[in-house]
Amino acid sequence: MHRGDQPVKTDAPGPIASSPPPPEARPSPARWWRAVAWIGLYLALVAAPLLMLLAGPLPKGGGRAWDFAMALGFGGLAVMGLQFVLTARFRRATAPFGIDIIYYFHRYAALVGIGLVVAHYAILRVGFADAVGPANPLAAPWHMTAGRVSLGLFVVLIVSSLGRKLLRIEYDGWRIGHAVMAVVAMVLAIVHIMGVGHYTAAAWRGTVWTAYSALWLMVAGYIRGWRPWVLRRHPYRVTSVRPERGRSWTVTLEPEGHPVLRFRPGQFAWVTLGTSPFRAREHPFSFSGSAADSRRLQFTIKELGDFTRTIKEVTPGTIAYVDGPHGVFSTDHFPSSPGFVFVAGGVGIAPVMSMLRTLADRGDRRPLLLIHGCRSWDDCLFREEVQELQSRLTLSVFQVLQEPPPGWSGGVGVLSEEVIGPRLAPLTASQVFFLCGPKPMADAVQQTLRRRGVPLGRIQTELFDMA
Repeated sequence: MHRGDQPVKTDAPGPIASSPPPPEARPSPARWWRAVAWIGLYLALVAAPLLMLLAGPLPKGGGRAWDFAMALGFGGLAVMGLQFVLTARFRRATAPFGIDIIYYFHRYAALVGIGLVVAHYAILRVGFADAVGPANPLAAPWHMTAGRVSLGLFVVLIVSSLGRKLLRIEYDGWRIGHAVMAVVAMVLAIVHIMGVGHYTAAAWRGTVWTAYSALWLMVAGYIRGWRPWVLRRHPYRVTSVRPERGRSWTVTLEPEGHPVLRFRPGQFAWVTLGTSPFRAREHPFSFSGSAADSRRLQFTIKELGDFTRTIKEVTPGTIAYVDGPHGVFSTDHFPSSPGFVFVAGGVGIAPVMSMLRTLADRGDRRPLLLIHGCRSWDDCLFREEVQELQSRLTLSVFQVLQEPPPGWSGGVGVLSEEVIGPRLAPLTASQVFFLCGPKPMADAVQQTLRRRGVPLGRIQTELFDMA
């Protein structure tokens, strides 16, 4: 998924001087305990079906290989079912980690889940072919056919998700197909388990699987029903679409009949433009305006994909819906930091600009360093506004160009250790670092900081591409 960028100051309202961060933005040790609790709950839900196998008599005659295959199947299905929960955007659950981390975990958990289910089927097909029955769906028992179709759908889900860009699958269509296939695959998997009946014959075991099934379907209903209904009651309208440097466009939204959404600088939201939230045509973009602006929301969106190339065609008056805020990439989580260093590549300056603008509106005078890498000077987003912000902040700026103009005195090349290392050296002892941009850039800068002794707790990286 593409994230948004950030606007240039034009007709924005005046700053709210010295506006303090909201109290809930201040971190506490309880955040880490909440993270441990959510991880424990996830592991417990994955392990429960396996423990269920041990909590009572097993069907006779299968042997260890059979029981192992059953354990793999139950565990794999639990992992795949919990994928619905991981993508439901429950803020309490995602807050300790950041929703971008949750989405990356969702991707890798899917690989683990499908691996367990495939191993389940492979062991049974090789060692217990008679029990599995014929592959012909017309000759096989209905519950076996349901299981095979479910497995096939799960495989298609994984392949189409990991290879979406390579296969050139349009994003909105992929999301809708992904959701439909996931629900159908889970229903067929439940039908398969109930139809086989070996491990659900006991009343209490059947109740456990019924509860799991209800949980998965309720979460799917929340995602596709309840949440869009809530969003529909809080519409926004596009008030302007303004061109920026580097094939980017600033979209400004104002609420209709309700207060503007409050967010922390650096966070993002899923935005739906020009259609109903029930149609699942939403895209994630970073907030680009100041969090102190109580009248409007702004997103600056670069032309990178099928949807973002149409942003310039959006007209004022277009209806919009905003699902957010999400993410933990924010200076508000470090109120006691003596200063901040921001390293951004290209459009990755978007959430950084939100933080800079908010710090300026709050009258924050802590020392700041911005390192921004661009392809060319003409592509350098917000260069004029950055210069203006230097008069309102204690801000130093170092810009790095891959294609510098004649007489360029700034950095040249990419954001490598050789280029930015001397700028970082005096700051590694105490500052908090925010990295945002293409993944190779963010990885390289993080490695630079780690080699210079900066602990991971002071390196905040925005995972810019989530699909």
